[in-house]
Amino acid sequence: MQSHSHDEQHKTILVIEDDASVGSSLVQIIVEETQNLAFLVTDPEQALQIFEELLPDLLIIDYHLPHMNGLQLYDFLQTRREFQHIPTIIISAAVPREDIQKRQLIALDKPFEIDDLLSHIDNLMQTLH
Repeated sequence: MQSHSHDEQHKTILVIEDDASVGSSLVQIIVEETQNLAFLVTDPEQALQIFEELLPDLLIIDYHLPHMNGLQLYDFLQTRREFQHIPTIIISAAVPREDIQKRQLIALDKPFEIDDLLSHIDNLMQTLH
C-alpha cells in the first residue's frame, strides 16, 4: 500500500517567464534534476490567478514581463501575508542589482549556468521547513 504523505521531497516551484520556450526548458530541467514539481506561467496576470489555488514554495520570476516587471510582481505579492516567506529568484538579461539587493533576492543574469540555478534552488529548499 502506498502512502501519499506530503513528504519533504516534493515542493512546488512556479516559473514566471514570458518566453515560453525558455520557461518550459527551465521547468523541464527543474523536474528532471530536482525532487520538485515545477509549473510555468507566461504572464503575471495568469500567475496571480494561479496563486488563488496554489501557494508555491519557491518563485522564479523573469524580470522582463508583460504589463509589469518581475520586481513589481514580487512587490505586489509581498503585500499579501501568505507570500511574504516565499523565496524568490529573479532572472534577467539586465538585472537592476540595487533593487534586487534592497529586497534581498537572488538574481541570475541570463544566460546563466543551469548548475547555478539548481544550486540556488537546492539551497533555498533547504531553508524551508
